[in-house]
Amino acid sequence: MSLALQFAGSLLAILALAWIAQRMGLGGDARIRSEEEARALADEALHGFDPVDIVIDKAGMGALCRDAEGRVLLLRRHGSHWASRLLDQQTDARLDGAFLTLTPDRRFGGVTFDLGDEAAIWAASMRRITS
Repeated sequence: MSLALQFAGSLLAILALAWIAQRMGLGGDARIRSEEEARALADEALHGFDPVDIVIDKAGMGALCRDAEGRVLLLRRHGSHWASRLLDQQTDARLDGAFLTLTPDRRFGGVTFDLGDEAAIWAASMRRITS
């Protein structure tokens, strides 16, 4: 009987913690779902960054944003948050069909985006970055 009571108490505690985490907005599935969301994340990452061209990974795990000055900002998911990096001429860019792999620096690591038909266009534009 006490084992069943202990199990029920543990189950209730787990459910209570899950409910609290959900109410606090913890966890979740952070993805970029629209250009407006990518625009807001870019401005949050680099105040005043105003993208004129945006491409979002097919899975929503990240985006590339280009401003009128030719600067390119990379946004990628980092847990339930977003990490960003302003790309420069040192960024390693590799194209593999619809996939573009970018490595801005060793600390940030590499990221591969499925950009579909736009992958080749963005890969070619990496040569024209004006850092």
